[in-house]
Amino acid sequence: MIAVALGIAILVSPIYGQVFTTVSQGIWITVWVSLLAFFLASAFGLLLAVMSLSEYVAVRQIARFYVEIVRGIPLLVLLFYIAFVGAPAAVWLWNFATQPLQSAGLLDPLQVRDFSLLWRAIIALMLAYAAFLAEIFRAGIQAVDTGQIEAAKALGLKRFQRFRLIVMPQAIRTILPPYGNDFISMVKDSSLVSVLGVVDVTQMGKVYASGSFRFFETYSVVAYIYLILTISLSLGLRWLERRLNRR
Repeated sequence: MIAVALGIAILVSPIYGQVFTTVSQGIWITVWVSLLAFFLASAFGLLLAVMSLSEYVAVRQIARFYVEIVRGIPLLVLLFYIAFVGAPAAVWLWNFATQPLQSAGLLDPLQVRDFSLLWRAIIALMLAYAAFLAEIFRAGIQAVDTGQIEAAKALGLKRFQRFRLIVMPQAIRTILPPYGNDFISMVKDSSLVSVLGVVDVTQMGKVYASGSFRFFETYSVVAYIYLILTISLSLGLRWLERRLNRR
């Protein structure tokens, strides 16, 4: 009800309405960056979790090394590092690997400017959140009773079948609350991509405020948009948790 009342106030007020119309143009970028980065982080985090539970010591140590290193780096620092160090290095590596094709005229040299800032931001968020999600997945998998796994082995299920049919359906109830919290955090942390000039909600607000000098109105609307996104996600996750608990 409070959100609806604030929304009506924004629509009724000419000033707030104008701010909202301008800032809301970045909502799609915010949603797109959050969804894609979190999907990629989930896939990479699950891989890291499986690696951390491997029977091979070297594989476990690689996963543990990545998780500990990335979790110790502030997200903003990692964002700058990927954008201005990792991206040029990746471009150089690509040009080095494709040098014969470029010499033959089959490929053009890749320039750093060809690597869009949007994708640099998505990759940075993916790498950062994969480390946190890996620990969530690992804890959820280890929470499954070993008797269930032994019973699946006795039935002749292969490792992937045990993981897909036995482990993950039970682990998802343990994983869901912290997994959902990280998704909400991803939506909020996606605002950091504005430092690279990506035109999300925060960047649109920054541009509008710097031109109109209406900082209070602009950042109030920006905060309202993020609150609507995060509160909606929280309510959806609570509903999903109740559905799973009833089963």
